[in-house]
Amino acid sequence: MMNGLFREIMKKRNDKEIYSIIRSHTFLSKLELLELTTLTGSTLTRTLEDLCNEKLIIEAGFGESTGGRKPILYAINPSYAYVFGLEISRTFSMLVLYDFAMNKLDDVHWKMSRESTSDVFLKDVIATVKSMMDKHHITTSQVLGLGIGAVGPLDLATGTILSPLHFPASGWSDIHIRDDLERELGLQIVLDIGVNTAIRGEYWSEGAKKYPLMLYVHAGVGIRSSMLYQGNIMPGNAAIEQSIGQMIIQTDGIRLDDSGNYGSWESYVTIPSLIKRAKALLKRGRVSSLISGDTDIDQLTFTHLREAIKHQDPLAMELIAESASYFGIGLANMINLLHPDKIVLGGPLAGSDPLFYEICTRIALERTCGYPAYEPAFTRGNLGGEAITYGAAIMVVIP
Repeated sequence: MMNGLFREIMKKRNDKEIYSIIRSHTFLSKLELLELTTLTGSTLTRTLEDLCNEKLIIEAGFGESTGGRKPILYAINPSYAYVFGLEISRTFSMLVLYDFAMNKLDDVHWKMSRESTSDVFLKDVIATVKSMMDKHHITTSQVLGLGIGAVGPLDLATGTILSPLHFPASGWSDIHIRDDLERELGLQIVLDIGVNTAIRGEYWSEGAKKYPLMLYVHAGVGIRSSMLYQGNIMPGNAAIEQSIGQMIIQTDGIRLDDSGNYGSWESYVTIPSLIKRAKALLKRGRVSSLISGDTDIDQLTFTHLREAIKHQDPLAMELIAESASYFGIGLANMINLLHPDKIVLGGPLAGSDPLFYEICTRIALERTCGYPAYEPAFTRGNLGGEAITYGAAIMVVIP
């Protein structure tokens, strides 16, 4: 199988090192590679020859001359293999087909609804994978694998989605997704929680410029976080990925539901908390475009809120500003504890309106110890809504 051959090649230390360095750059010459490694010239030459013979890399043209012959440039061979990335989230899910250089070839999006049970969804995924392979004339032997970034909690050892909350459809408990998809597709399946795949995606999308310690915080239906050091995910428990949302930011505060902490971060920042707050204010008589005509306040959704934000509705903007302030306070706590070099903010809230991002980053920095001498970089990422699928696919191509 393609995957087995690739794994055997990656067991060779020099091959894996040079392959990974070239993947981090668009093009590199032999001289540039020598400056980035401790390999001797002869060892590097043999390694490049091996990788070219195996077709993992290709000679991709010539660089600028510095006085002699133009240097050969090496790059990842995009047609060596193909890989799928799958995101499984509560609101929208997505499948993307990439070539080996991580160029997107095709994608399909699903809006998760009450009909999106695990059985229905996985049948759609299986059919879509096969349809994409037929469309692009790809055989099973050409596919390196399929990576999945999913909402937790997960059991990574068994490849199982355990019991995620807030899915619109029932039937999402104890799903042996890795075994089910491997059996139906005949592909290697790799599973991790979505925040881990998202931060991997952002890390590898940065090219040569990589930050040593990155923090990823996702704010949506819940708050989830992940950390990456020198390209490696910091150890954690995939079964309690949302525990950061239980960080207490106001000791006498409210509680989102019957099982959470009073004054927890998720009680002030998540989509359910925003909707709960909006409903309460509307029932007290606040005027807003969130409701019109015969709209039922109890049927209010985040879609209504996003639409109101687009039109700068005063109540919607007030709610977003308040939520962003609390988000910034929680971020400051994390920064002061972890001292990351870069923080990537993902999820529907971070992308809901520029005001949310501006407020939360400003408040976080103002409360960061050592600021401005120590000022971590903030970003909403390079990949946008594709971070999870990109990172899921990267799990397959970066062993």
